[in-house]
Amino acid sequence: MRIVVFGAGSLGSLLGGLLAREHRVTLVGRDPHVSTIREDGLRISGAIEAHVFPDATTDADLAADLVLVTVKSYDTARAARTLSTGEFGAVLSLQNGIGNEDRLARDLDSPVLAGTASYGAALERPGEVACTGVGRVVLGSSEGGESALAARVGEAFADAGIEATVAADMPRRLWEKCAVNAGINPVTALAGIENGAILADPAWPIAREAARETARVARENGVELAEETAVGALRRVASATRENTSSMAQDLEKGRRTEIDAINGAVVEHARSEVPTNALLAGLVKTWETSKGLR
Repeated sequence: MRIVVFGAGSLGSLLGGLLAREHRVTLVGRDPHVSTIREDGLRISGAIEAHVFPDATTDADLAADLVLVTVKSYDTARAARTLSTGEFGAVLSLQNGIGNEDRLARDLDSPVLAGTASYGAALERPGEVACTGVGRVVLGSSEGGESALAARVGEAFADAGIEATVAADMPRRLWEKCAVNAGINPVTALAGIENGAILADPAWPIAREAARETARVARENGVELAEETAVGALRRVASATRENTSSMAQDLEKGRRTEIDAINGAVVEHARSEVPTNALLAGLVKTWETSKGLR
């Protein structure tokens, strides 16, 4: 399969590199990462080790059977406009937050699939990505239900040795992941703590309530997600990644814009009732971004 990875950061480079073991992959990213891959290939270290040689470019004017979108959520609209010049059999969003698939579908004629990825990844240096945890890719129709296209994409991942599940309930899975992120990301970022620290007081009641509110908003938007399910997922992920630093915490530490708008901000945007915890967390992170000139 011809696969384009649009957004060759840490996750995009890892998944693209793993897919390159079986498929023809082009990574779209920035220099010096791209130029290093062109010269010496992509090295994968950590939990998975490999040295692969995908194509790499800074230009997205391409055609492929599949494009994986792994850019930050605030770059989704720009990605859609850029990709609109290409020809793709399918588009799969593996991004954080709510609404990415809709934004892509507005500008693209290709069918858009939804997905989540729990692989841990970190860019060590140009041309090298570390797998910090072996996870799973879950994908399916963004509207839910069975999808023959999603099944074919799932087979392509499996052929490359990537754990992949094709799901008929992607809307619920996306909201569940949002509930987990809503509880972990802003709390760890604002407090400067690792993921596992939210499991203890006084952080836990804050994170738990953010997840509960997210589940309620999901139901208000026609997606069945029980509060107990959301809180259980939050507890499991925080426990399994207790020593990890969340992506939002890394963003604050490095002075970068966060994905708050697509996570807690999206909960506020879609809410039909009051969601004070998510509103407060979103407001605090946005205040920090504004103070740094990032908004």
